[in-house]
Amino acid sequence: MKLGKRQAAVGAAMVALLTVAACGTDDNNDAGGTTEASASASAIACAKGSITGSGSSAQKNAVDEWVKAYQDACSGATINYQSTGSSTGRQQFISKQVTFAGSDSALKDQQKTDADKRCAPGTAVDLPMAVGPVSLMYNLSGVKDLQLSAETLAGIFSGKITKWDDAAIKAENSGASLPSATIATVHRSDGSGTTDNFTKFLKGAGGSAWTFDSGSDWKAPGGQGAKGSDGVTSTVKSTENSIGYAELSYAENAGLSTVKVKNAAGEYVAPSTEGASLGLGTAKIADGDDLKLTFDYTTATKGAYPVYLVTYEIACTSGLPAEEAALVKSFLTYTASDAAQKSIGDLGYAPLPDAVASKVRAVIAKLA
Repeated sequence: MKLGKRQAAVGAAMVALLTVAACGTDDNNDAGGTTEASASASAIACAKGSITGSGSSAQKNAVDEWVKAYQDACSGATINYQSTGSSTGRQQFISKQVTFAGSDSALKDQQKTDADKRCAPGTAVDLPMAVGPVSLMYNLSGVKDLQLSAETLAGIFSGKITKWDDAAIKAENSGASLPSATIATVHRSDGSGTTDNFTKFLKGAGGSAWTFDSGSDWKAPGGQGAKGSDGVTSTVKSTENSIGYAELSYAENAGLSTVKVKNAAGEYVAPSTEGASLGLGTAKIADGDDLKLTFDYTTATKGAYPVYLVTYEIACTSGLPAEEAALVKSFLTYTASDAAQKSIGDLGYAPLPDAVASKVRAVIAKLA
């Protein structure tokens, strides 16, 4: 990403936010649906106070941009977000150590029960907030445009395919000069929603080649662990013959090559925000206010990049101290706005699809 484009994007977001801060209103009446007021950035009003959040490292680059824009426009607000990993973020939210959490996986059943207790008399909700492709980064001298199917990736990360010149890799990369070197896989050492989403893809698209379950704490057999998306990225960059996974902006910022992944339509597609949005188009949205998404990795959609994630903000519908509740609502109203969603496009994220964004804004409007 070029600095000029990033500055332009942030500048545009700041103009939009400063405008809404100047003319904002406290009238966020939901009226039972996705009203123009709740879906529009013009409904935002600055709030004061301090809130903390922790969790997903995949969303950190987006949250950093949003926090900067919001705090620059709303001088009485302080928002501190720490990239601790999705699992830690969920745990800290449940134990009341943070005001909101970022997670690349929605709350599971027991976590939801525990989080609801924390939010009583309200409930905890999963709010999709940013879409991003999960890139497969690699460090392989002399090899460009590497392309791999889900079955081959499953073989690599399960430890069944151990050499770069394995027949399965060669069959998908005709003409490439693949070394007879041992593959060094890199995975997250901490509980990670990125890991959860990557293993969901391997399970959903890899067929019988993937014999593990999906999960935030999965570790690649024989692989090397690293903390956070930044840790995986730096390890891949410093380790010859390695391959790992992280949100696309990390690979781009590190200048690492990324794999073209075969989708259900039979195409090898490079990671991109546009491709991730096409893939996400097959997701199903849960009913009610807890907006969990269920992905479908088997639908053939041309141009879709098949390895993606949605990162959630986990928040209480009520139950927080009044000042914290007001700031959470105001900040999330901004992050879900068109201006904020567009501002992270040059950071490797895709805006929420309209059908998802309208539901997210309607739920945020209900926060109290």
